[in-house]
Amino acid sequence: MSNGLPGAASIADLPAFLGGLALLLILARLGAALMRRLGQPEVLGELLAGILIGNLGLAGIHALDHKLGLPALDLLAEIGVLFLLFRVGLESDLSKMIAVGRSSLLVAAAGVAASIVLGGVVSRLFHPHSPIPVHLFIGTTLCATSVGITARVLAERRQADTPVGRVILGAAVVDDVLALLLLSILSGWIGAAGGGARFDGGAVAWVALRALVFLAAAMLIGRALSRQAFRLAARIEAHGLLVGVALALLFGLAWLAAWMGLAPIIGAFAAGLVLEPAHYQALRARDTGRRDLDQWIEPIAAFLVPLFFVRMGMRVDLSVFRDPGVVAFALALTLAAVAAKLACALGVVGRGVDRLAVSFGMIPRGEVELIFAGIGSGLVLAGSPVIDTGARAAIVATVALTTVIGPPLLASRLRAKA
Repeated sequence: MSNGLPGAASIADLPAFLGGLALLLILARLGAALMRRLGQPEVLGELLAGILIGNLGLAGIHALDHKLGLPALDLLAEIGVLFLLFRVGLESDLSKMIAVGRSSLLVAAAGVAASIVLGGVVSRLFHPHSPIPVHLFIGTTLCATSVGITARVLAERRQADTPVGRVILGAAVVDDVLALLLLSILSGWIGAAGGGARFDGGAVAWVALRALVFLAAAMLIGRALSRQAFRLAARIEAHGLLVGVALALLFGLAWLAAWMGLAPIIGAFAAGLVLEPAHYQALRARDTGRRDLDQWIEPIAAFLVPLFFVRMGMRVDLSVFRDPGVVAFALALTLAAVAAKLACALGVVGRGVDRLAVSFGMIPRGEVELIFAGIGSGLVLAGSPVIDTGARAAIVATVALTTVIGPPLLASRLRAKA
């Protein structure tokens, strides 16, 4: 029986795999182009494309079920997630992250705390019989701000290098890191509970410590190893070493994170953070194109990352919205998500920073929430997925709604204060 991997069990699946891959890529680009024309983030179009093709069965169309159901497509999507977090790490300046001001830290902390509390309360109201870790996990999915979406709005308004812009972007990066750390803790907690083990406060602290040790080691030891690896590679006469060494670091740290019981995406994010242009200057100078690493990675990410969002959209079963309870849950989660980021205003300190603009800039959710939803779908507690079909649909709806709501509010506020 084929497992969907071309050549792994049966070459007969190869044509179906290639056809499904081509179809997903075309639809992802069409959806992204449509949203771009409408002035919305491209990720929203990729999600909608996935929702459309994932629900063709509701219209009685099943001709594509085999092509689009192959596990190999899910495997590529999971690799796409690693590239997504790797790019986020590459685009983040570790020194600037360390030097983030008190205001950004407080804004991020306020938003994360409010998201967990409000999201958890909403989950408890709608699913009173679910275990506490489920409510905490759903609350955690609301924590992280979409850095890319907010950065785009700030860039268009030329506000990225203003006090408001620096606070928003700094806080968005910090709450991404906090959300990833919380994901590790909750995944470990739920994994232990699902296996029948008792997970006490000491175990929670151990998971948190393990995540912090991994990140600290990746930052310190990983940076030194990265520098030495590229220095050694520069002595070897071979083409493509820059990308090869970078990808080895990406997959190596992702594997190490998984081996330590953490989410592989944390390793991918850490790999991007520790790589600095100074590490690979010799290899870059030897390349006739003299392109930076992110320019080499971009084509690969452009191929793989949209697959993740389309596959996430395909997992949204629109039939669940026939249930008024799911619709109400999605709307309540969206209200909680917006209210939680409005609480970010409480963290703003100092003069010359518009509190409301900061709050509006923190509203959009995006990639990290979708990643959390995907991971939660694979975690089992008390015999049921932590993120079931209805919850996943509600989270994706929340991402879509906050993505649409946040940018216009921020742009309007920036215009009003200009």
